[in-house]
Formats: sequence, structure tokens, C-alpha cells
Amino acid sequence: MNTRIQVEHPVTEMVTGVDLIKEQIRTAAGEEIPFKTDDIEIHGHAIECRINAEDPANNFLPNPGKITNIIMPGGPGVRVDTHIYPGYVIPTYYDSLLAKLIVMSRNGRGGGREQAVNRMLRALNEFQIDGVKTTIPFHREVMAHDAFRRGDVTTDFIEKHLDLKAGH
Repeated sequence: MNTRIQVEHPVTEMVTGVDLIKEQIRTAAGEEIPFKTDDIEIHGHAIECRINAEDPANNFLPNPGKITNIIMPGGPGVRVDTHIYPGYVIPTYYDSLLAKLIVMSRNGRGGGREQAVNRMLRALNEFQIDGVKTTIPFHREVMAHDAFRRGDVTTDFIEKHLDLKAGH
């Protein structure tokens, strides 16, 4: 068993309803997991954007400093996992992760991947962190890009479709 949990575990939780952290703690305590893998069903689509204190226009160089203001996104299907607050000083010697922004949509009634992408773009447009450069504008550009919206995504998506020197 790999005892490390993946960074994107909130995506799994959003579409399955299974809290992997809770189940990992139960297992470590010697408890039985109360379901079988075959019992887990995936419902809908979820997307996670890692919001970092980095400058996308400068090769994603870390951007430590003091956060002066924050406006968090919200609404149905929007989740923000974070530790930051106005006045928080991002240290120079640690991970630049500020928040994980996760959105989901359920299948049916206008749900699906397209709704998840639209919801993420709306949440990114609401999300404001002042005082440092972040990856929020980069994620907005990705979510708005026609190729991403079509699902035409490969490992060379950034190099192929985005000009990181423009506008970030």
C-alpha cells in the first residue's frame, strides 16, 4: 500500500463521496473500511486547480511575500482548501501552495465536464489574492482555452497553446 495520499484527493472525494483521509486514518487505527471498492460509484465531474504563490510569466518562479487581501470563491459545487489569511506571510523556504480550488458538477440537469469547467472559470474569476503573484490568471487562461474546453489536452498543452510571457 502506498501510505501517501495524492494531492488531488479532494477530486476523488467530490465525485465518489469517499473521504480518503478519513479512511486512511481508520485503516491506520486497525479499523475495517465499511465498503468494498466495487461499492464506489463516480458521479459527475470535478476539477482541481492548485493556487500557488508563483509567477507563471517568469517560469513559475516562487513569489513569497505578504498576502494583503483575499476574496474566496463560493457557491454550489465549489470547495477551497487553504491555510492562508490576510496578513499571512508566505515563507521563502517552503512549498508555494496557497490553496486548492476544487469544483464539481453532477451528471444530468446541465451537469458534466462543461459545467465543471464553467464553474471553475467562475470560481477563478471570483478568487482574489492580493500582495503576491499567483497562478490564478494562468488557470483562468487554461479553463478559457478552446482546446482545453474541447478536452484536447496532452502533456504538451502549455507549450503548445499558451504564451506564458503574455499578460501574466
